[in-house]
Amino acid sequence: MSNHLHISSSNKSIVVLPFVNMSTDPENEYFSDGITEEIINALTTVKGLKVIARTSSFAFKNKNIDVRTIGEQLGVSTVLEGSVRKAKNRVRITAQLVSTNDGTHFWSKNFDRELEDIFAVQDEISLHIADQIRENFGHLNIQEHLIEAPTKNMEAYDLYLKGRYQHLMWDGEGIRNAVELYEQCVTIDPSFALPYFGLGYSYAMYGSWGNNSALLQLSEENLRKGFKLDKQSYIGYFGKATLLFWGHWDFINGHKTFQKAIELNPSYTEAEEGLCELYTAVGYFEKALWHADNILKINPLSPNHYFTKANIYYLKEDYTKALECIETSLSINPDFTHPIALKQVCLILTKDYEKLNDFLDKTPLAERPEECRVLYKLVNPEDKTDIDISRVGSMIKEDSGGTLFPWQLFLLVHLDKHEMALDFLEENIRMCTGQIINFMNIPLLKPLRRLKRFQDLVQAAFRVELLPPNPEIQIQITPTKALMSDAEIDIALDILEKGMKEEKWFQNPSLSLRELAKNMNISSNKLSWLLNERIDQNFNEYINSFRVEHFKEITLNPANGHLTLLALAYESGFNSKTVFNTFFKKIEGMTPKAWLKSNQT
Repeated sequence: MSNHLHISSSNKSIVVLPFVNMSTDPENEYFSDGITEEIINALTTVKGLKVIARTSSFAFKNKNIDVRTIGEQLGVSTVLEGSVRKAKNRVRITAQLVSTNDGTHFWSKNFDRELEDIFAVQDEISLHIADQIRENFGHLNIQEHLIEAPTKNMEAYDLYLKGRYQHLMWDGEGIRNAVELYEQCVTIDPSFALPYFGLGYSYAMYGSWGNNSALLQLSEENLRKGFKLDKQSYIGYFGKATLLFWGHWDFINGHKTFQKAIELNPSYTEAEEGLCELYTAVGYFEKALWHADNILKINPLSPNHYFTKANIYYLKEDYTKALECIETSLSINPDFTHPIALKQVCLILTKDYEKLNDFLDKTPLAERPEECRVLYKLVNPEDKTDIDISRVGSMIKEDSGGTLFPWQLFLLVHLDKHEMALDFLEENIRMCTGQIINFMNIPLLKPLRRLKRFQDLVQAAFRVELLPPNPEIQIQITPTKALMSDAEIDIALDILEKGMKEEKWFQNPSLSLRELAKNMNISSNKLSWLLNERIDQNFNEYINSFRVEHFKEITLNPANGHLTLLALAYESGFNSKTVFNTFFKKIEGMTPKAWLKSNQT
C-alpha cells in the first residue's frame, strides 16, 4: 500500500521504533533489535533527514504509546513500526510508516526473504522509507543503496548481532558477553570488519577504566585489523577515538578522530558525545554544552546524554543546573548509576545533608554511601550532622576502585592529607585512569589547586600544545546546490507539463516519484529537487493537485452523475478515501460534498 498523505509540515524526520520479535523463540530479540538498528543507521546516511537515535527510539520498546504522543515527544513527523519473524533460513519483515500528525498509515509492506538476502531487504526497506518521506515532506538526495552487505557469512552476521545486542547494554556484563561473541565472529569470518571495531571499543573502555595496558593493546590491534577491511567506518573511528582519548589522554588525535567519525555520520550521537566529553576534560565547557544540546535534538531520551550535560554543569560548579539534568536522566532510567553517583556529589557540595541522607537510604545503587556521608562531614564541618568519621582511615585503605568517582582521593584531600592525595593523583594521571580525567576542574579537588605540585600536574596534562583548538562555535548553513542547469530545467518542465495535461500520468494510483522520474528519463533526485525548488511543492502535493482538478472537472460533468464522489476520486488517481478528503479540504477549504453543492447550478 502506498498512499500520499498531505501533512502540513516540511518536517523531514522519523523515528524507527524497535521492530517486534514475532519469532516463536523469544531469544531472537537480538535479531529484531539488530534489524531496527541497521535501518536507523541506513537512514542516517540520507542528508537532510532527521533520524532519531537508537537510544531514544528504544525508549519506547514494549510500550503501547500513541504515535501522536511519540511524535510530540521527539519532534518527528513519521514513525516506522514493524515486526520480524525469523524461522530457520527465512525471515519475514513487516513495516509500516505512520504519520504522527493524525496516526494515519501511509505506507506498509511485507517482505518475505531467505536469510541470506537480509542485507538486500534492509536496503529495500530503508529506500522505501526515504522515498516516502521525500514524496510527502520535500526534497532529499537519496543514494541508489543505503546498505551494503558487510559480510557474506550469515552465521558470522548472526553472531555479530548477538554481540551488538550485548554491547548496547552498556554495562560490564554486557561488554564481557559482547567481547566473547565478537571473538567468535572474527574466528568464523576474519574478513568481517564490524566485530573488530566492536572489540576495539570494548577493550578500549575496559583498559581505560581498569588501568590495563594489555587490553589497550588488544584494542589497538583489533582496530588496525578492522581498518584494513573498512577504511571509512564511523564505528571504527569512534572506537579509535575512544582508545586515543580515554586510553591515552591524547586530546589532539582523539579530537581529530571523533570529528572524523562525526563527519562520516553526523547522526552518530555516541561519537559526538565522546567529543563532548573530550571538550569537558580540557575545560572547553561552552563548546561541550553546545554539543550536548545538539546531541539531544536527535537523541532526546538518552539518560547518558543528560548525564554528560549534568557533568559539565557540575564541573562548572553550577549545581542547580547539574541537578536538573540529573533528575531528567534518572526520570528516563532510574537505575542508571552515573547520575546517581553525580547526584550524591552535588548534594554534598550544595550542603543538603537531609536530601543526601534520604537519597542514600532510598537508593540501593548509590556509590559508597558510607564514604559519601563521611565526605559530607569533611567537606561541610560547620554542619552539625551526627556522622561517625572514625572509620575513614580504613575506608581509604579498603578502597579498591571500580567506581565513577575516586572516593579515596576525595577523602584524602578533605582529611588534609594533600601529599598522599597528590601521590594518588599523580599515579592515576600516569596510568590515564578514566575516573580522574576531569581532575583539572573537579570541585572536590579545590584545596589542591593552590599547590604547585597540583599546578604542575595540570600543566603536564593540559598544556596548550597538547590541546585541540577551541574556536568559536559557528553554525554553517550549506546552500542548496542546483542539480540541473537552466536548459535541463526548461526541458524537464515541458515534459512534465505534457505528461500531466495530455497523458494524465497523475491518474496512475500507484505513481511514485521514482516512476515519474523514469517516465521523464531523469533521476529521482533531480525530479525531487525540481518539484521542491522550482515548483515549490513536494511530490504528493504536486500530483494530488492535478487529481483534485481532474476530480472537479469530471464531477461537474452531468454524464458522471450516476457515479459516487469516491468513485470519481478513484477515477482521478486517488487510492485512499482519507487522502482524498484530507487533500481536497486543504486545497478548497471544504469537503468534496460541500464543494459540489456550492458549484451545482
